[in-house]
Amino acid sequence: MKLFHGSTVSIENPKIIIAEYGRDFGSGFYTTDIKEQAVRWAKRKAAIEINQGRNSKAIISIYDFDEANYDKLNVKVFSEPSLDWLNMVCACRSGIGYKHGYDIVEGKIANDNVGETVSFVVAGIMRKEDALERLKFEKINNQICFNTDKALSFLNYAGFEEA
Repeated sequence: MKLFHGSTVSIENPKIIIAEYGRDFGSGFYTTDIKEQAVRWAKRKAAIEINQGRNSKAIISIYDFDEANYDKLNVKVFSEPSLDWLNMVCACRSGIGYKHGYDIVEGKIANDNVGETVSFVVAGIMRKEDALERLKFEKINNQICFNTDKALSFLNYAGFEEA
């Protein structure tokens, strides 16, 4: 499968990034199988850097990943928002040190609207069951987070393009 990563530089050798607060699936290297989503990520990052006075371009790094490698890794796939998914996102967003033990986590991304709902749950303002009802109405994109070096060893750089 083709995977994409949006940034302002081409990333030939991805590395695990220790997550700051707000990462859905914890520390890792985040990709998506939706090219348009990676383009949005790259353009957003470039706009931030341009506003900071840097000369930046939106770059999409492209990777090949053989899904047969899932059998060699500890993988968690969330096909849709669920209580299990929400528990994972809340745990990962609640602390930098949280470790879930998976090599790869694939699932829906908590974008701005979804992120707001998740933050209500984390803060104790909204029940998880109510949050899941609310999320049924959101269009949620996909992300695939490589959480270990072992998982990254199966990700093959295929080039980049300017967005």
